[in-house]
Amino acid sequence: MTAARPGPAFSVHDIPFSTYGSWFDISPVVAEKTYAEDLHLVSHQNGMHGVLRLTPLHRGTGDRAETRVEATPGLLSWIGVHGRIDLAYESPDLVRLRGSGSLDLGVFAAAQTLTPFSGTYFFRDPAADAHVFTSYETGRRYRVTVLRGTVAQTAGAQALGGGDRGVVMTGDADADGTWEIALEEFETARPRYASAAAFTDIVASAQESFAAFVEAVAPWRAATTPAAELAAYVLWSATVRPGGLVTRPAVLMSKHWMDKVWSWDHCFNALALAAGCPDLARDQFALPFDHQDSAGALPDSVTHSEVLHNFVKPPIHGWTHGHLRRRLPTFASRDELTETYDRLERWTDFWLTARRAEGSELPHYQHGNDSGWDNATTFDPERVVVTADLSAFLILQIRELASLASKLGRSDERERWTRAASALQSALLDQLWAGDRFLARGAASGDTWSSDSLLDLMPVVLGEHLPEGVSSALADRIKAHLTPHGLATELTTSPHYLADGYWRGPIWAPATVLIEDGLRRAGHDRLADDISARFRVLCETHGFAENFDALTGTGLRDRAYTWTASSYLLFAEAHVRRRDDTSRIGV
Repeated sequence: MTAARPGPAFSVHDIPFSTYGSWFDISPVVAEKTYAEDLHLVSHQNGMHGVLRLTPLHRGTGDRAETRVEATPGLLSWIGVHGRIDLAYESPDLVRLRGSGSLDLGVFAAAQTLTPFSGTYFFRDPAADAHVFTSYETGRRYRVTVLRGTVAQTAGAQALGGGDRGVVMTGDADADGTWEIALEEFETARPRYASAAAFTDIVASAQESFAAFVEAVAPWRAATTPAAELAAYVLWSATVRPGGLVTRPAVLMSKHWMDKVWSWDHCFNALALAAGCPDLARDQFALPFDHQDSAGALPDSVTHSEVLHNFVKPPIHGWTHGHLRRRLPTFASRDELTETYDRLERWTDFWLTARRAEGSELPHYQHGNDSGWDNATTFDPERVVVTADLSAFLILQIRELASLASKLGRSDERERWTRAASALQSALLDQLWAGDRFLARGAASGDTWSSDSLLDLMPVVLGEHLPEGVSSALADRIKAHLTPHGLATELTTSPHYLADGYWRGPIWAPATVLIEDGLRRAGHDRLADDISARFRVLCETHGFAENFDALTGTGLRDRAYTWTASSYLLFAEAHVRRRDDTSRIGV
């Protein structure tokens, strides 16, 4: 069998080193915008917590050794002048580490202080012949088992209060200085670590696992899509097993500090995974619906130990499900369609009841957070606002309900939804279209206004359902938001534009995908092609950040965001397929 390629190299300062299914990663990022000097084992159970500090040391002196860190999907290495340390995942909750030359490794609790309610306790477990850290923050244990070499030093065993806690691993003088350990994360107890697998086999297995994932999600990749493998790694490494309140295998938005599933982010991951990993894609779409409340609302976000309902997210799920049905390789069963229909119906009814003021035909957001565009300038005059994007998303969702009702043989419900979509679109155009732009309206005050936010142009997502004059006017305004790198979320000429202003300027993946799709469905292919091309180059040049400076392209905020990676994969795949189709017909 041909050995799997090691995969793309990446910087752990931008992308954490992890594996499919794991709740922890190895990274210097230990909190929001906080970079430690050393790499840490960072857990995402009960929040984001840097639990253990991993420090290369000079043998004999115990001084911190200068090393460079190299990473590929299957192997992380510290490389110094006199040796190296390698780390690989044997399983989602277990890493193996091996040192050679004259490099030792200190494995220390990241928290120096232990209180009755916080910190990390450390002791030697005689039953397992291992050293164990137990973390208040994660509620998990971390066990170090020596496989080769010796423990040169321990610090803080059974100690309370402040101080270092941990072990230093070193090689035996008569065994070429090599040492090896297993480092496990678990709950309360498990049998002694025992594995006959050689370290090289563990690395090979990890590489094969990633290679299989890439082949599944991006078999179309080519020289013209050079970031496809790295985008796939961002998704693969951010996937966690079911645990806590996460009811299914889940692709977190990141294994940096954005370590949640927000109730619209998940849609883009589902679409990117659909063709190659259909079960995982279905899980991504369904996960927030597992926490749908009695009013029909989806939560704002879901993570290991927290489900937040203080806000919601925009109802792009009908748009998503329509695309998902076309991308999945197999048709959904009747039971699956019925469940999806029922969930989408409740989600839609929430907006048409709880979010429509008495006498109003159009629904409203209660805060910018509900829209996903938290601080967009559309919300500057008021926060409780009727916006055109919300109605546009709902129209598409209602149309998807009509389509599902037809497939389920519910003709009366199909007709009801079809009429509802037409009525909502008529109200949208009658009340918010101002001839060349959409307005926003205060839900209570009735005041109307426009802004320089790209959010005001999002009704282009209606695509073929828009009157030609409306879609053309929107397309013209969208062109004004184009920079060399993509779609700025606030006009760069606006007095409110901020380079790192979150939704007041930077380029974002979801807005780009939704607008590109709407333009393409409305027949504005040339503009859609341009937007796709600029976004692909942006990712190929600057990675998969949460968002990007619209004028420089620099990645901003969380630098390993899965919906950005998924959006790149969607655009790259479509680009390759359009090129291949053009070649086949000889155009």
